[in-house]
Amino acid sequence: MTDKFEIGEVLKGKVTGIQPYGAFVALNDEVQGLVHISEVTHGFVKDINDHLSVGDEVSVKVLSVDEDNNKISLSIRATEEPPKKQAKAKPQKKSVKLEEDTSGFNTLKEKLEEWIEQSELKK
Repeated sequence: MTDKFEIGEVLKGKVTGIQPYGAFVALNDEVQGLVHISEVTHGFVKDINDHLSVGDEVSVKVLSVDEDNNKISLSIRATEEPPKKQAKAKPQKKSVKLEEDTSGFNTLKEKLEEWIEQSELKK
């Protein structure tokens, strides 16, 4: 039965059953395949019922064929264009203007000059 289908082939099917882990899709009157929940659409799928209903006509791609067990793995996601990644806005760097504060602490620049003078005196 499953020898009629080839890996990579894109077919039309009808959703015949939905489980928490995926959806069963009839490829013809005799053969059904499983679309795992991770293959329903691009992105995370929390509840498959938000994306599919029994009776939906869907395009599927054959991912694998297990002739020994008569199982076919299908993907709806593989038949769709992946969403374009939106360019993330780069955070703008804020320039900080330092005001010279003469009260309290000396700036490092002033201290550095003082230290250099002290070290030259000690020589």
